[in-house]
Amino acid sequence: MSLLKNIKYSVLDLAVVRKGDTLTDTFQNTVDCAKIVEDLGYSRYWLSEHHNMPNVASSATAILIGHVAGNTTKIKVGSGGIMLPNHTALSVAEQFGTLDALYPGRIDLGLGRAPGTDQLTASILRRGDNFTNYNFELEIKELQRYLNAENCKNKVRAIPGEGANIDLYILGSSTESAYLAAELGLPYAFAGHFAPQQFYDAVAIYKRNFKPSIYLNKPYAMVCVNVIAGNSDDEAHLLSLSMFQSFLNIITDQRSALVSPEETNLQEANEQQKYVLKGMTALSFIGSKSTLCQSLTKFVEDCGVDEIIINSNIYDQKAKRKSYQIVSELFR
Repeated sequence: MSLLKNIKYSVLDLAVVRKGDTLTDTFQNTVDCAKIVEDLGYSRYWLSEHHNMPNVASSATAILIGHVAGNTTKIKVGSGGIMLPNHTALSVAEQFGTLDALYPGRIDLGLGRAPGTDQLTASILRRGDNFTNYNFELEIKELQRYLNAENCKNKVRAIPGEGANIDLYILGSSTESAYLAAELGLPYAFAGHFAPQQFYDAVAIYKRNFKPSIYLNKPYAMVCVNVIAGNSDDEAHLLSLSMFQSFLNIITDQRSALVSPEETNLQEANEQQKYVLKGMTALSFIGSKSTLCQSLTKFVEDCGVDEIIINSNIYDQKAKRKSYQIVSELFR
């Protein structure tokens, strides 16, 4: 039996805006995809907080999570992640406590330290504080306190939030986050879809240093990677051009909407840009079902993760849903 049959598989959605689509179109695409992956057996559907990006519409993450949860029935929906320095722990507890009350047992709360935006926008979100000495661990513990039913004895309480049944996850793209997740005894999700360089070291550190907690008795490692499937390798690689263009746009600071493969201009990238692009997309798996079966199986053998979260940045929505279907067949 393939190793892939033994691990969970999930989706990360950034609510990417396609060229020619309205925001209403974008959110409808998100809901449509969530319904499809729910039927295909995916474990969770995560949305990520980003700001000041014309091509990404997931800035009001908690609201979008509620919208997706309200249009699905069983799949877990959550944040991959909420960027905690942009918020107070109390406000996050209240927002996700509300979501948990509306959709009991279905809400995940992944937490990240990065701003999810540029420094200028981050300074506005944070009311001018540059958070040089921000203590991520203490803020997580404060959030846990607000979510704990025993906080009812304190003067400041999260209502909703207090006593909520919400699973917390530490997100990261470095070894620093791995040490923190291990210390707190929480599941760890690595952002391999755009920052793969420290992935293998981070997972090893997390597993080696993990301390059992009331939340988790053994390490649970997750990784988000880019996966694009097609009926053939050639079709998948054609579809992937939109994804590579979106990463090139980040490198060149041109945050434009997602374009079709026919509208990409990757050939215009210089050697330095190509080098950076290759590094950013090192954990990308592209191909037919048989090709992906081989590459993803070897990947799981090498890293030993418990769950793969897939990011599929495909322009054509029909092809995107087909990709989700092909991938699900590898894990079921």
